[in-house]
Amino acid sequence: MLSTHSIGHALGIDFGTTNSSIASARGDGMVELASFPTAAAATESFRSVLYLEQHKHSGRTQIKGFTGPQAIEHYLHAEHKGRLIQSLKSYLTSRTLTGTEVFGRRYTIEDLISRILSDLRLSAERQFGHPVRQATVGRPVRFVGADSVEDDDFAVQRLRQAFLHAGFESVEFEMEPIAAAYAYESTLDHDELILIGDFGGGTSDFSLLHVGPGVRARGRTAKDLLGNSGLGLAGDSFDARIVRKLVSPALGSDSFERSYAQAPDRPASIIPAAPAWIYANLERWHYLSFLKTRNVAEILKSARARAQEPEKIEALINLIEEDLGYQLHQAVQRLKVDLSNHETAKFRFRDGSMDLVATVERTEFEGWIAEDLQSIERCVDTLLATSNISTREVDRVFLTGGTSFVPAVRRIFESRFTSSRVRTGNEFTSVARGLALRAEEAGVGGY
Repeated sequence: MLSTHSIGHALGIDFGTTNSSIASARGDGMVELASFPTAAAATESFRSVLYLEQHKHSGRTQIKGFTGPQAIEHYLHAEHKGRLIQSLKSYLTSRTLTGTEVFGRRYTIEDLISRILSDLRLSAERQFGHPVRQATVGRPVRFVGADSVEDDDFAVQRLRQAFLHAGFESVEFEMEPIAAAYAYESTLDHDELILIGDFGGGTSDFSLLHVGPGVRARGRTAKDLLGNSGLGLAGDSFDARIVRKLVSPALGSDSFERSYAQAPDRPASIIPAAPAWIYANLERWHYLSFLKTRNVAEILKSARARAQEPEKIEALINLIEEDLGYQLHQAVQRLKVDLSNHETAKFRFRDGSMDLVATVERTEFEGWIAEDLQSIERCVDTLLATSNISTREVDRVFLTGGTSFVPAVRRIFESRFTSSRVRTGNEFTSVARGLALRAEEAGVGGY
């Protein structure tokens, strides 16, 4: 059996909420990233999505599955949409959501995740030219939905099981911000005390630690890691605010029943046309696939019949029936990117019966996410306080992940540490690179 910890076979896998990547440390200080073909060009980011569709063959119905870039391409070109399942990592802490039914077949969350991981593993084997059976895998400090250490442990156990189902024989887990620290450390010619901020789709994680060539030379010790902290919000939470403010109202979240359908003792104006929980699920765009059920369809058809604005409920029905979560997510992402580069941007989402265009000011968006920004600030400040480290003692701040591009997020760190000490790099692959380096170093010492 080949070991991932032998020279040239040190594998790091970043299974992310939105994107995944895999890297191999070659033993000479260099790291090679796996690339994945798309219709446009090769990419080092593998979308963490699964698309299932039905096919008729010899009179029998078969279910075919596609992952990553292929999943997106098959979904977009399908005349009759199958089931696009996204952000599965966000469900790992849930003890009640154990799986879902697709085309009459029951799948556990572990089954669905393992399908993605299996394709990741096979892609890596083809590119790196050797079997992939062991790996060092990233995990957040705090999983989405975790309220305790027990919740995090439960999520890790489920993730480990998914890796084993996908053909891995041994999996070691490492905190994602520490992995990012390994990636940053590889660029240094001197030692530093650094604060790592790793912003994923579902979590924001922070680590405070000593890194550098001197640390490697003397051997790492537990004292080099001063502390970890994390919280279950990041890019997806920002997306939810945009959906709540711009999209949900156009789909009837603020609409009410017509007067003739009102309850005898209540005015019509306070009876929502559709249940609030449907819009709450809509805010977490990866939940959209789970709204595509017979029960939800019946609820919305009844709501449409009673609504003052039935066309808005009809647009919501279309969004769910056509499983347009990916298109909605892309529109939200474009707005966030545009607002990161400009003070004003347009939100556009045109699909099916929905045609939504709105102008958004950056200050307006920052108001929507103010509560999330405050949570990030508290998390960082608490880490510094519990580690007994002042902002002046931190040499560098290294931010990674797509949400690190948001100006309001960067200001949190620039206001505390000055802009000259804030660095970014390889925002979508830093964790995978660092995990490969961590795997290579395994057995020598570690945090």
